Amino acid sequence: MMSHKRFLIINPYGIGDVLFTMPMIKNIKANVSDAFIGFISNRRTAPLLESLPEVNKVTIYDRDEFKAVSDRSKIEFLKLLKKTKSELHDQRYDILFDLSMTWYASFYGKLVGIQERVGLNYKNRSPFLTKKIFVNGYEGRHTAEYYLDLVRTMGWDIKPYSMQVTIPSRDELWAQEFIKKNSLLSDKLLVVFPGGGESWGQDANFKRWPVEKYAQLIQKIIGDFNVSIILMGSLREESLCKEIQNLVKWPLFNACGTTSLVQTMAILSKSRLVVVSDGGPLHMAVAAGTKTVSIFGPVDENVYGPYANTNSQHRVVTQRIACRPCYRHFRRAACEHISCIKDIEVEQVFVAVKNSLT
Repeated sequence: MMSHKRFLIINPYGIGDVLFTMPMIKNIKANVSDAFIGFISNRRTAPLLESLPEVNKVTIYDRDEFKAVSDRSKIEFLKLLKKTKSELHDQRYDILFDLSMTWYASFYGKLVGIQERVGLNYKNRSPFLTKKIFVNGYEGRHTAEYYLDLVRTMGWDIKPYSMQVTIPSRDELWAQEFIKKNSLLSDKLLVVFPGGGESWGQDANFKRWPVEKYAQLIQKIIGDFNVSIILMGSLREESLCKEIQNLVKWPLFNACGTTSLVQTMAILSKSRLVVVSDGGPLHMAVAAGTKTVSIFGPVDENVYGPYANTNSQHRVVTQRIACRPCYRHFRRAACEHISCIKDIEVEQVFVAVKNSLT
């Protein structure tokens, strides 16, 4: 086992899913100090992985891009597959940790000569794994712990490492300059993400607290605390941030869609608190080492919430109703009222913010 030195992780999903791999990456490095770690991710998360000193090589696999090439030209698609296969074969990986829960990832691992292929076997989809951990969804414990199960198959002593990452110095300096240039209070910075949940596509709204309530919350915070508030999110969420700006009577700094993932992480690392709905930005804040107040609706916060050792650092606000959580086995239950997220009161979230700031 200990002869393994070159490891490949496949996780083609969202920001949170990728950051949940940090404890397993740290455990690999702790047990094999000279380990070479490769990572296959989608294009959106690749820049974040490329900034991590623990990750040596990032290969991009974006399902939509591969499909677009296939639809355009089968010859181009075969060339792309051949190129990717050649790159992975040249890396000479010893072991694959497959988090994709697909059949084709482990098949491709076998094709490029990776002898040991350990993965999560969802609905018995992965016949090409040499070691399988059967899952029917993530239940009862955090997703990061399921990922760590793959590393446990190595027989190593697994330690409870955090998700926290090292921010590159150039991005740290950029964030300092950003804060200074925009006349923000460096010691009283509060970031609000009204969006999140982009991996849910058109169902992202099911994970988002109403914009009107975010605006009311911000007005209460500004009324009680001397803070600088930044609205952040992706370019697709720009309309949400603008709507909040229009609803709040005080000026707000809107950085939505203007920063890269790593720059966002750098700003979060300089912030006093992040207020956010369930989604990737929450896990970015946790990984940046910043306090959070997160708002959860259909999703179980014990499975997909902040992965941390202290509840005082990361407060989660939920609505206690009988049908919650209804996101089970990677599926959301049919629901029209979404009262689990819509009925969370502004005062509930404000109390969590107040406790975090005082």
